[in-house]
Amino acid sequence: MYILYSLRLAIQSVWHEKWINLLSVLTIAAGLFMITLTFFSVYNMDLATKKLPEKFSMMLYLNNDLSEQEVGNIMSTLKKNIAVERARYISKDKALEELKGVLKNADYVLEGINENPLPASIEVKLRQESVSISKVKKLAADIRKIKGIEEVEYGEQFLNSIHSIKAGAQTLGLLMISVMSTGVIFVCYSTVKIMFYRRKEEIETFKLLGATRGFIRAPFVIEGGILGIGGGVVSLIGTMALYYTLFYKLALTMPIFKIIVFPSEVFIALPFVGLALGVSGAVIALGRIRFS
Repeated sequence: MYILYSLRLAIQSVWHEKWINLLSVLTIAAGLFMITLTFFSVYNMDLATKKLPEKFSMMLYLNNDLSEQEVGNIMSTLKKNIAVERARYISKDKALEELKGVLKNADYVLEGINENPLPASIEVKLRQESVSISKVKKLAADIRKIKGIEEVEYGEQFLNSIHSIKAGAQTLGLLMISVMSTGVIFVCYSTVKIMFYRRKEEIETFKLLGATRGFIRAPFVIEGGILGIGGGVVSLIGTMALYYTLFYKLALTMPIFKIIVFPSEVFIALPFVGLALGVSGAVIALGRIRFS
């Protein structure tokens, strides 16, 4: 009965001050929508940076005039390393053939070269879990100690860029989500506080009748939750509209949108996130109000 009565009071208050509450719901929805977009962007950027290392490899350039046995020993040593997924030997002739294939119509660059200037090499593909700055640097240092290897090239700048982009996106995303969540809590905080003071006389009557603090606070906490859920539902509708536009409209004319991933869990979570933020704002507001 106590909870049902508090719920009825909260619904009556929301309806009585419908225009203020509608503005609050729309503001909360806008905040949650921005949180969703931020999460969506960081999620896809994280997926993109995880896929980039799939093409990451190290090139080991060998000394000239190595025997087949020496090359075989190097290949055997590499394959024993747990960080190495596979190793491919590229002879001097094969390297020149691949270079000509890359140049295609620009093969005139190689005109006048009588001898093959390219060294024999080994292309090393690393396991995805081993593609990190610290692990690759350590592996490169170990490989340089192998007899017969003249130089190790692993695209240090490329690797640093991937991790910098990922770290920067996660930091910025976390900051944006924190700021927007604080904004949503503040909206609920302000709305509940306004509603409290507008019902000051009614609350005084309850206090004279011996109502406890919990009884007085409950409708306002529920009201904060209703505002949060309302904002979450409106944000959910906006997010679904965005999803439909991206995947069923723009993807037909611009296939690049097909690579974008939108986790369906976001749809389900929005009303609950709104509820949590709404209740938090209400609790903070009531905690700062004196009842005596």
